[in-house]
Amino acid sequence: MLLKLSKVSNLTKKAVLLTALLALGACAQKPSTEVAVLVENPLAPESVPVSYRTEIAIARISELLTKAEATDEQRARLFYDRGVMYDSVGLRSLARFDFLRALRLQPDMADAYNFIGIHHTLVGNYTEAYESFDAALELAPDYDYAYLNRGIALLYDSKIDLAVGDFESFYLAKPEDPYRSLWLYFADAKLSAPEAQARLALNQSKLDQKHWASSIVAFYLGKISEQELLEIAANVNSDPQQLAERLCEVYFYLAKWHEQQNPTKALDYYKKVLATNVYEFVEHRYARIEMNRLRGLDASAAPVN
Repeated sequence: MLLKLSKVSNLTKKAVLLTALLALGACAQKPSTEVAVLVENPLAPESVPVSYRTEIAIARISELLTKAEATDEQRARLFYDRGVMYDSVGLRSLARFDFLRALRLQPDMADAYNFIGIHHTLVGNYTEAYESFDAALELAPDYDYAYLNRGIALLYDSKIDLAVGDFESFYLAKPEDPYRSLWLYFADAKLSAPEAQARLALNQSKLDQKHWASSIVAFYLGKISEQELLEIAANVNSDPQQLAERLCEVYFYLAKWHEQQNPTKALDYYKKVLATNVYEFVEHRYARIEMNRLRGLDASAAPVN
């Protein structure tokens, strides 16, 4: 019996050894699998999440608005503040309702008129937009962003001469700001492209060169390439919020640049602007209007939210 067990054991050992050798041979015939490496494209927009602080602030303001002891002035400010927060996360219909509530309680709130004007522009209600911006400027004549937003409405409404005047007022309030030079350029270019380039070149000398967006002006003047501009925009030390904000801006201005030469590329850039979810930026606000204009649609085709 012991002898038989020994023979069986030796046979088993040989079988196991043969199986192992065959398995090794099979493994040698299989292609090796490389370890996957995660590589991210810094120029791919990543949607900015809603800040929990914003959600908490909206909830707290909503609670405060239920308290009867608040004065009309205090309630107006609370409605306005909540409207700004709604607007910053893309809930523009709710924001508009709050701005209107604020104005019913405090009719001299220039900021609320400015926001109402923006929302009218987004749906192509230009007459109502002008009335709102005019009201804001009547209450606060130095309110430079009301000039910007009225200028944009005039630009979309093809009232170019008036738009140039508003953009000039916006520019002169802070000539070192690159964005102001760019919006003035857009209006100037509708009248004369060579003169627009000449004024942009003149205004470049007044820019804050430490501001990264001065590179957008340099690109429009042909001093740097598109790829160089994108690399400058992406140089934010891995800060996702700042990267999303820069991409929102740079893709918008690149889209504006490509509208005539390559509308397909322009449309792709506008889609990237919207993908950032940086709702409070002027570039995000008006990207969908620009897309619809490229598609041959009017502004009313662009949803408010």
